[in-house]
Amino acid sequence: MLASIPLLDPSGILTSLGSWALLGIGVLVFIESGVLFPFLPGDSLLITAAILAPQLGIQIWSMVVVAAIAAFLGDQVGYWLGKRLGRGLFKPDARVLKSAHLHRAEAFFARYGGASLVLGRFVPVVRTYVPLAAGVAGLRYRRFLAWNALGGGLWSALMVALGVLLGGIPFVTTNIDVLMVLVVVISVAPIALSALRARRKVAAER
Repeated sequence: MLASIPLLDPSGILTSLGSWALLGIGVLVFIESGVLFPFLPGDSLLITAAILAPQLGIQIWSMVVVAAIAAFLGDQVGYWLGKRLGRGLFKPDARVLKSAHLHRAEAFFARYGGASLVLGRFVPVVRTYVPLAAGVAGLRYRRFLAWNALGGGLWSALMVALGVLLGGIPFVTTNIDVLMVLVVVISVAPIALSALRARRKVAAER
């Protein structure tokens, strides 16, 4: 069954899962949050699920709760991986566990501290590695718990709320594929801009 699920297509994922959609949301959010696999849909999955909630038979409140818990638990895994294994997991030429991803997350964490666990939630790829960077940096566990709970809850509630609002617009419900492309583009834009700035900085220093 898993092999037939289109993992990069939120509406396809939810349709394929059918009555298991809520469980699927929890599993995918958990994996994207802390199991060092950042290329699953996160923002777009929750927004799409909220738009399609009536036909999926999912209650909005249950979606928020499941996503928040999954995000919290995923970050817990990321934190402990960082604390126990540190940078040894990453290689410069790795396909997924690239050193560049960790360096970006560490820079983000160094800039915002514990608040990066909230702010980073809204930046794809960064949200996967910031908990690990917090573990590597030795952020006190009690502080991590507080920021992690706040970040997971706020992100889940806002993404679902956005989906509910968009679901009330007829154009959106009839053109959901176009909307998801826009969501992905907007989500990835901060990463692309950051990479562009880094390249320009390196070029200027040469």
